[in-house]
Amino acid sequence: MNNMNFGQAIEALKQGKKVARAGWNGKGMYLGLIKGRSLDRCFDPDSAPCVDSICMKTAQDTVVVGWLASQTDILAEDWVIVK
Repeated sequence: MNNMNFGQAIEALKQGKKVARAGWNGKGMYLGLIKGRSLDRCFDPDSAPCVDSICMKTAQDTVVVGWLASQTDILAEDWVIVK
């Protein structure tokens, strides 16, 4: 596993890969990119279209849509691609 910086992790997400920080404590936690068209089904078809969003699969086996990076995440060099 090669470590990446945050920019490289974002590029991997755009390519459809899942990423995580090697230092995250939660087992099985990772980020993925969910396409806006997948979210459109959750809303009224006449509403504004949804945009792509970063989501997190949590250690509790739930998905959080709209994950935000902390400053520590942005500056970290321990991002890895999850298989």
